[in-house]
Parts: sequence; C-alpha cells; structure tokens
Amino acid sequence: MEIKVLGPGCANCEKMAEMAKKAVKELGIDVKIEKVTNIQEIMKYTMSTPGLVVNGKLKHSGKPLPNPDKVKELIKSEI
Repeated sequence: MEIKVLGPGCANCEKMAEMAKKAVKELGIDVKIEKVTNIQEIMKYTMSTPGLVVNGKLKHSGKPLPNPDKVKELIKSEI
C-alpha cells in the first residue's frame, strides 16, 4: 500500500499527515506515508491541497479537511 499526503507544508497539510498516520496505526497496517511537497508532483493529482492519495488514487483534496474517521475510511477502502 502507498499513501501520499500532498501539500506544501501548511498547517492543514501537516494535520492531514497526522490523521493519516493515526488511521494507519488504528487499522494495524504497516505503511510508509510519503509527504509530497513538490508542486509539479502535487499537480499530477490535484490543484487543491491538502490531498490524500492512496494506492495512486486521489481520495481527498482541498478544504474542509475530512474528520479522522473519514480519513481512516478512505484508507481502509484500499486495503
């Protein structure tokens, strides 16, 4: 499984990364979460950050941020 958090490093991007880490831990899966800050890479998926990509599929982008349970659900859908 591959998880990417897209964003330049803003507070919301950091919050999304933390929610993804927590969701992975709660689901009991061992996966590395990659933070993508390069704007060219981000634009391959979306123009709105923060973004969450699971297994190459854009699961969320922009604001408002999903709640932690929704992040967990988005990740779980790709297991």
